[in-house]
Amino acid sequence: MVPQSFFRRSLRLRAVVMAVATTQALSACTMIPKYTRPTPPLATTWPDYAKTGDRLLPEVAADIGWREFFIDPRLQALITIALRENRDLRTSAANIATAQGEYDVQHAGLFPTIAATGGPMYQAPSDAAGLSFAPGLDTDKTGGGMARNPFRYYSGGIGFSSYEIDLFGRIRSLTKEAAERALSQQENMRGMVISIVSQVAMAYITWLGDRDTQALAASTLASQQNSLRLTQDKYTHGEENLLTVRQLETQVQQSATLLTDARRKVEQDENLITLLIGAPIPQNLPAPLPLGKQSILADLPAGLPSDLLTRRPDIVAAEHDLLASQASIGAARAAFFPRLTLTATDGVSSLQFHKMFTAAATTWGLNPNLQIPLWTWGMNSGNLKVAKATRNGKIAAYEKTVQSAFREVADALAARKAYLDEKKQMDNLVFASGDAYRLAKLRYETGTDSYLTTLDSQRYYLQAQQSQITVAVAKYQNLVTIYRAMGGGWQETSPHSHAEQQMAPQSGSPKAG
Repeated sequence: MVPQSFFRRSLRLRAVVMAVATTQALSACTMIPKYTRPTPPLATTWPDYAKTGDRLLPEVAADIGWREFFIDPRLQALITIALRENRDLRTSAANIATAQGEYDVQHAGLFPTIAATGGPMYQAPSDAAGLSFAPGLDTDKTGGGMARNPFRYYSGGIGFSSYEIDLFGRIRSLTKEAAERALSQQENMRGMVISIVSQVAMAYITWLGDRDTQALAASTLASQQNSLRLTQDKYTHGEENLLTVRQLETQVQQSATLLTDARRKVEQDENLITLLIGAPIPQNLPAPLPLGKQSILADLPAGLPSDLLTRRPDIVAAEHDLLASQASIGAARAAFFPRLTLTATDGVSSLQFHKMFTAAATTWGLNPNLQIPLWTWGMNSGNLKVAKATRNGKIAAYEKTVQSAFREVADALAARKAYLDEKKQMDNLVFASGDAYRLAKLRYETGTDSYLTTLDSQRYYLQAQQSQITVAVAKYQNLVTIYRAMGGGWQETSPHSHAEQQMAPQSGSPKAG
């Protein structure tokens, strides 16, 4: 049967805890400065060259999932492997877990740590302890002294010690700081995801361009080798001169060199992809789509410069760092004011163990302690100066991050317009040089012109095709850069996709009615 003293002790402890909670609620204010988001000196709109984006898109770039932006199944598989195997991403996840743990530790300081204690104490008092008539002490008649039996004391209870009542928000400020640090780490991880996705896509597009260059060099080399064989036969029969043969041999060697260089670049591209995904490239990946078909979107809306403040993870992380420094100022200010700590216990104690669980053995204690800083020799003021200086540095870092992001997006948008124009120009150049090569070859076959004109036309046509591939690679890499610069790529699918999946009827679900 549970003694009634147990219920009385529980009620007393509950009353103490409720009183502490009420005190914490009354002291919920902090001394953190009022936060106003800094306004960097930026334009409210993008330059005119940024107004070519598709305005019909239902969402901004940051809300488009990478699996919906990149439709190439091979690229999707590579990105999936990279997000699973990348070591830097694992390190970032560990940093987030550490920051969350530090927040939990700091947040726990808002509540008393309740623990149960108990144990015996044995002590043999000395002759000068003033306990000559204490129980258990008998006079030694033979030796003229005192035969001292051990002094026994048994105690047990439940309570908390050195719990600080957060009167001026010092602990709450530190908790706020830890929370902002954890949120900053989370944004850093989102930024790393965006970086990994864009890096894999960039390397993949480069690999596609080098493969196209390799295929172009191979087909050109095969055509030139066939022409060289025919010309050598004509030379053997006296129908062609040695100069034409040597010119063709030079062209064949140049194409062979281009093919070797293209193979080297393809192999190096595969090595880079292997590094980025953190694992060997699987052999069973889907076949790649042609260059330029990696994304279903040909353009992205620029939005407003203010969108970057809440869309780019690096800017959001810098703002969380700024908020953390604001919270540290609140903690430094609170250090100038008194601290109130409490120690409370409720339990039993007795000199005899068999009487510990009786009503007479009930005991309790409450020990408030007020600490008022008088002379800290500049320590508190120094900590406040450090906190304010750190906050000012974070403001400058935040503004620089915003300015750098603005410039990155503006540069990418400026390059977008240039690549769109250059793509049209290169298409026209390839068509014109190809037609010129056809006409030059026709004139040579009819004996109207020398083969030198045909070789020059073929060389110009090959160079135009190479430039066309280079521009195509740069154009689609620029699209990826815009996607990354605007904060896209941190999530796999768009938010509306999740909503559509949740609203879609599930197979096998019971029908209404």
